[in-house]
Amino acid sequence: MEKSGPISSFYAGRSVFVTGATGFMGKVLIEKLLWSCPDIKEIFLLMRLKKNIPIDDRLRKMLTLPLFDRIRENRPQDLQKLIPVIGDVKSEGLGLPPVERQFLIDRVSVIFHVAASVRFDDPLRDAVFINCRSTRDICILAANMKKLVSLLHVSSTYSHTDKYVVEEKLYPYDVDWKKVIKIAETVDDHTLRVLTPKFMEGFPNTYTFTKRLAECVVADYAGILPIAIFRPSIVISSMEEPMPGWLDNFNGPVGLMVGGGKGVLRVAYVSSNISADFMPVDVAIKAMIVSTWKRGSVTITQEPDIHVYNCSSADIKSISMAEIGEMGIRLTEKVPLEDIIWRPAATVTSVKTVYYLLTLILHLLPAYIIDFLLKMAGKKPMLVKLQRKVYVANSALEYFLTNEWKFRNEKMFDLVTNLPPIDDDAFGFELATFDIHKYFENCIIGAKKYLLKEDMNRLPEAKVHYDRMYWIDMVFKIWLTLIIAWGLVHYGFISYALQTYRSVIELFTS
Repeated sequence: MEKSGPISSFYAGRSVFVTGATGFMGKVLIEKLLWSCPDIKEIFLLMRLKKNIPIDDRLRKMLTLPLFDRIRENRPQDLQKLIPVIGDVKSEGLGLPPVERQFLIDRVSVIFHVAASVRFDDPLRDAVFINCRSTRDICILAANMKKLVSLLHVSSTYSHTDKYVVEEKLYPYDVDWKKVIKIAETVDDHTLRVLTPKFMEGFPNTYTFTKRLAECVVADYAGILPIAIFRPSIVISSMEEPMPGWLDNFNGPVGLMVGGGKGVLRVAYVSSNISADFMPVDVAIKAMIVSTWKRGSVTITQEPDIHVYNCSSADIKSISMAEIGEMGIRLTEKVPLEDIIWRPAATVTSVKTVYYLLTLILHLLPAYIIDFLLKMAGKKPMLVKLQRKVYVANSALEYFLTNEWKFRNEKMFDLVTNLPPIDDDAFGFELATFDIHKYFENCIIGAKKYLLKEDMNRLPEAKVHYDRMYWIDMVFKIWLTLIIAWGLVHYGFISYALQTYRSVIELFTS
């Protein structure tokens, strides 16, 4: 058990409400709160029915994840502090029944609003309801809580993609969030699809647009509620807590590494020199807990302004997309994934024509050939369908992989650097000096264990298969080179090229 300092003491005896608790960041947040704030009274988790599974059963299943191992092994009784509350951020009023709503109003003093739709291709209506309207409804709920001392709204650094430099402050926006919610609630699907490009002018997708609107909602509650806005960049695998490499989704650079490591992703449309601004999830969660404490340590009267923190690695730990790609290939050779379909290799290009051509040659043609062979062997074709998904995913990320922003983060790092010394072990972190290569190796190992459910004891077999695919790849390249060379000779292309070359030389020397 960690020592109790001002931060953990702040949460002692408090009832906390968390939305998005079943998501990637939400799960890590509640685990960290239980572990490092042992005297916390209770944590209410907004959960919806999913496939008719009761929320209590969903919670029990979630708590069997390796993420919660250290709590199950050391303080299993603390898991009783997690209380599921039925609701849905996509529904008006968070889908809270009246009794549960009043229960939260009477007990809660800290809110973490983490829930969000992170799909870039969500229809505008869904994105508005989940990202924007739910934020309004959280603020309405919070305004009725007499005990409330801090509300943290999790936004995104990419909610301001129209600015090259994003500072830790609120930005005005001339779109009325109230009208957008009203339109999303009343307009039919066809009309809304027509209106979507007009609303989203300057934004690449519905996610960034609605996250920007959500900040406008929060801004309208400045001076009424004790709010902090927390903007993380790309949140990926854990650095240390509760174990290195924890991840439960394929988003971000780790997903690209896994796709490349499986031999599925062989070309990506990326500007190779841009920096990849990522943040380990455990670092982001520590910063969230500290930001919430900081906001709650002063009253609205003392500080009426909304606190804004950019949780980014800018100017602290920088790595380019090209370096991540190269590192991923090296790491998946050292720690190969199981059942790879081809030797890992990746080509990145920022030229659209080259990307389309290489997608055809390296993705689609091999997929059709392998699916044909699978069909002939009486097995189910799968690769063409998989490559379509890879293409759609790459297209959704295209804007973020070919543009670069500078996220100012002085306030966030000033907050963490000036932690009470007794809280430093539990909530401090050091990004500038950590070994980025070891970190991404742990990311690959974590992806094997927690995403792909691969047993590290089978690593020797995975290496044997990797070597096999290496030689198949070499033989195939030699065979392809010979076929192309034969075609060039057979059809006279080489003779024609030599004759043209001689003619040009004679022309310039005569």
